[in-house]
Amino acid sequence: MRRALALARRGCTTPNPMVGCVIVREGDVVGEGYHRLAGTPHAEPAALAQAADAARGATVYVTLEPCSHFGRTPPCAPAVVAARPARVVVATLDPNPVVSGRGIQMLRDAGIAVEVGLLGEESRRLNEAYFHFRSRHRPLVTLKWAATLDGKIATRSGDSRWISGGKSRALVHRLRARSGAVLVGIGTVLADDPLLTARYRRAPRQPLRVVLDSRLRLPLTSALVASVAQAPLLVCCGAAAPDEYARRFAERDVEVLRLPEAAAGGLDLGALMEALAARQIDSLLVEGGGATHAAFLAAGLADRALVFVAPKVVGGAEAPTAIEGTGCALMREAAAGSVRSVRRIGDDVLLDVGFTPRDAEEATPR
Repeated sequence: MRRALALARRGCTTPNPMVGCVIVREGDVVGEGYHRLAGTPHAEPAALAQAADAARGATVYVTLEPCSHFGRTPPCAPAVVAARPARVVVATLDPNPVVSGRGIQMLRDAGIAVEVGLLGEESRRLNEAYFHFRSRHRPLVTLKWAATLDGKIATRSGDSRWISGGKSRALVHRLRARSGAVLVGIGTVLADDPLLTARYRRAPRQPLRVVLDSRLRLPLTSALVASVAQAPLLVCCGAAAPDEYARRFAERDVEVLRLPEAAAGGLDLGALMEALAARQIDSLLVEGGGATHAAFLAAGLADRALVFVAPKVVGGAEAPTAIEGTGCALMREAAAGSVRSVRRIGDDVLLDVGFTPRDAEEATPR
């Protein structure tokens, strides 16, 4: 099962889960497979094709319950049944209501022994965004920033290239490829003119790029607009944004989404979450700036933060920090998180911090 989980991590499957499969017969691995990309064959058919006739009477280890419904590919449970293994070991059930329990029952009805739960927590952690989306009905929101030892995300002049090292930046590109969408505020765009694409050799997919731009100030000459053929772009604005500006974006294949305003000002991020969920976006990587990060925290929508801390000191009261806005007056009002992991990336340190969003207690599976 550990080998199956390692295979699953190779996939870039959003909004589908990452799944790995290993088939063992008489102590030998006879087939392996993993789900590479949404719309491509799933892990089980890939492993079964490699095992061929050796799958009969074997044990199939799979990190998620085999699906039992038609999507972009045929269901996996009937394919497993047809291969006639003696036993199937499943890490965890699929939370998708059209699958959950049905794939297991299909195998058992065919006389195949099924065990569920081996390394189940590891499988659920691997597919955190998928499980979150199924239980909360909105994307998993991750705030991401790079900061110096003194907490600065740029110098007083606005220069931020580069705070973190090359290994950290390479990891961010892989995070983008695995995210359903990447979001920034218009301030970040005007300051940095980013691309927000996943740029590494053989990047399997590009995320939806989202800009919060209430007044449609995004320059038509920006790198984001110029690269729309490479990766889709969604610009979110308020009701008062000029129709003429929206038309100009549409002429360049840039989608404009008008959102209501939040009671505290700015765009309604809850409405944005609903719009992204309707597009089957299961994960959102928020890359700044400070006002945008503060807005997600204030709205109770930040699930976790990935913070790359570089061994540099910038100093200066005017140098920006990762979280802006008015902040809190008392320490007990601070947004408190828990450290999920700490790892070294080159000379940087990556902190993975989890938050408890306001909607967590209200989440009920459907």
